[in-house]
Amino acid sequence: MKEKLHPEYKLIKVSCTCGNEWQTRSTAGRDIKLEICSACHPFFTGKQKLIDSVGSLSRFEKRYSKTEGKTVRRNPKIKRVAKKAKPAAKKAPKKKKSAAPEDDDE
Repeated sequence: MKEKLHPEYKLIKVSCTCGNEWQTRSTAGRDIKLEICSACHPFFTGKQKLIDSVGSLSRFEKRYSKTEGKTVRRNPKIKRVAKKAKPAAKKAPKKKKSAAPEDDDE
């Protein structure tokens, strides 16, 4: 086997935002930080847990607290009347072509 071909296989520490930590081996070469792990994931725990990593949940709660839980409609929808389509111009009826001229010579 060639030397210095494969990356170094080191012992690293993996940590989650829930506080769960464990050690494993990896070629990453540095510690790994996770947002969610098997200890806090709803699929494995059977519990629903809200994760607010971007702050969208806190922004929603801030807006929701201003209305005190009531539904507020700022601008009611305006009922718009559909415009009627202009009638198409009528075409002149086509003249019928006779198949054969009639002979009245009899």
